[in-house]
Amino acid sequence: MSELTLTVMRLGFLAVLWLFVIVAVQVIRSDLFGTRVTQRGSARRGAPDRPQQQQRQQQQAAPPQQRQQPSGRGRRGAPTKLVVSEGTLTGTTVALQGQTITLGRAHDSTIVLDDDYASSRHARIYPDRDGQWIVEDLGSTNGTYLERNRLTTPTPVPLGAPIRIGKTVIELRK
Repeated sequence: MSELTLTVMRLGFLAVLWLFVIVAVQVIRSDLFGTRVTQRGSARRGAPDRPQQQQRQQQQAAPPQQRQQPSGRGRRGAPTKLVVSEGTLTGTTVALQGQTITLGRAHDSTIVLDDDYASSRHARIYPDRDGQWIVEDLGSTNGTYLERNRLTTPTPVPLGAPIRIGKTVIELRK
């Protein structure tokens, strides 16, 4: 083998070795300090965007028999918020406005769980056509529990029933 080939192989081996060390340090760091939980919702609490304002104005201008109830608020006794009652995010509240709520460790989840027992895409809560809220486990390793039962299929959530994901407990409330 030529001297040049041997030097290139040594430098390549050295680069791969340093890459391994850097990745190992990042893994250890994420295990020690956990994932970064960002505060969400402060931008959402501001003024509603233009399409929502226009839709509201059109509904108010329509005759009473043509007005539609906003989704998620049509029924009496229907839940209006999702509240974290146990875990690191205790006290966090998310308004139910007819959109799907995702739960997990992924940064793009609606509620980001900093929990070792939660998967990155753990579960979702969504409204069905009847206005009832459904919880569905998304193939998580440790499972999602409604009251004390592990979920295997999408299941309707009664008002106040605890949904447990690892150490985190979530409830639908009025």
